Amino acid sequence: MTTVGVLATLVAGFSPAARASGHGPVFGMTTPTNAAGGWSLDLGLMGRTGDGNDGAMTRAMLSYGVTEDVQVSVSAPLVFASGPFAPARGTAMMPGSGDFEAIGAWRFHRRGTAVGTRVESTAYGGIIAPGPQKPAGMARDLRRAPGVYTAVASGIASRSHYLWGGVGYTKFSERRGDERPDILSYSAVWGYRPPPLRKEYPHWDWRVFLELTGERSGNLRRAGVEHAGTGGHQVLLGPTALGIYRNYAIEGGVQFPVYRDIGVRLQRETVRYAVNFSYFF
Repeated sequence: MTTVGVLATLVAGFSPAARASGHGPVFGMTTPTNAAGGWSLDLGLMGRTGDGNDGAMTRAMLSYGVTEDVQVSVSAPLVFASGPFAPARGTAMMPGSGDFEAIGAWRFHRRGTAVGTRVESTAYGGIIAPGPQKPAGMARDLRRAPGVYTAVASGIASRSHYLWGGVGYTKFSERRGDERPDILSYSAVWGYRPPPLRKEYPHWDWRVFLELTGERSGNLRRAGVEHAGTGGHQVLLGPTALGIYRNYAIEGGVQFPVYRDIGVRLQRETVRYAVNFSYFF
């Protein structure tokens, strides 16, 4: 991610705001999708700070609910600054890079267990296209090629508690011996909707989350040679919050590294943050 994080992953189709049924935590993978025929526009600011150069970008995403369980989205970035951080997915629905992306979500399992409670699973698949802005570090000089993103998330949500887990994989094609690192990403999210903040329109409805995300990446390849010290594994943890008001939503949060084993050619990340504004129509 980066100044960052725009989020976009949705979470609470379990929320009382029916039109904002496609929203949720900031960084982790979740299961909700937009209602059938429903559109949403996300504008996010994402960032990463580190020992040297910081990274910051804004990202816009347009989503459409084809059916109650099928959603398609496209997103585009504007990078303000970048640093040589470890490769990262960023969020489930938007990459934390200068790439363009088209992604589909299919909620293939959904089962109600009690009043206001349901268990469900969603699969994701997307195509990534390199943008005109180049990243920092050794990746700047790579001949970049398109990639694909796949993921699956499962969990349970009620009127007060949420719990999701997910795993994803990003794979880039090779171009004349150059190849960006693959990224294995995973996440676990716990959410809570406090009774004092559990309100209907015309009041804001709030929930809070604790989000854990991890990313494991390989080394990049240039001219057919794998360069050691350009990949690694790190885990981040932090709080986020989501507020919904009618057909508007705002969310944001921060994460801090709790485990880090990255290559010597990468910059240490100290804070990851994101703010996202959504409009449902």
